[in-house]
Amino acid sequence: MDTIANVENQEYRAAIQEIIQQPLLAANKVESPVKPAKTLGQKAMRKTFKGTAHLANLLPTGSVLAFQILSPAFTHQGQCRSAVSQALTLGLLVCCAASCFLLCFTDSFRDARGKVRHGLATFRGLWIIDGSRREVIAAEEAENYRVRVIDFFHALASLLVFAAVASFDQNVVKCFCPEPSEEVKELLVALPVGVGVLCSLFFVAFPSRRHGIGFPLSRN
Repeated sequence: MDTIANVENQEYRAAIQEIIQQPLLAANKVESPVKPAKTLGQKAMRKTFKGTAHLANLLPTGSVLAFQILSPAFTHQGQCRSAVSQALTLGLLVCCAASCFLLCFTDSFRDARGKVRHGLATFRGLWIIDGSRREVIAAEEAENYRVRVIDFFHALASLLVFAAVASFDQNVVKCFCPEPSEEVKELLVALPVGVGVLCSLFFVAFPSRRHGIGFPLSRN
């Protein structure tokens, strides 16, 4: 009889303990928040900001800034008093254009220590150009950074944008064409704007995944 009573007491205690724990489990259960559905306006706004970020990464901002600073000094405010001034201005244009083209092939990554490393994309992979050892990136991972066909289109579009900016600069126009005709003036006004708009649309439609020199790299 004592054994039966002990068994009943144990079952009774277990039942009471289960009843007491049930509200605690229910209270501790956290419901996962439901992700609100985005409206068409929110989706369009997100894509717009995302496209603008890609556009900022691809436009030759650094080369254009350097050109705008050096152009007045090289052209003598558009006068170009001698052939030397014209040669220097032409050299400035070539250097800035080459910079726009080559920067589209640069990329960066984080090594095992979390430091940002820069390299130049080639047909075989990524060529480290910041003085680091080649062992900082595995050969299999370096192949993911190799040159693709879209990189050449991005480089060409970036080059066209810089050419549009340069042709819109009055110092350069006065240096190489002191007295342009009315047709040339209209062309120099309309053509750079059209090229800039078309290239910007191309950058937004076909963004680049590269993080070139001077462009931000995420923590991941």
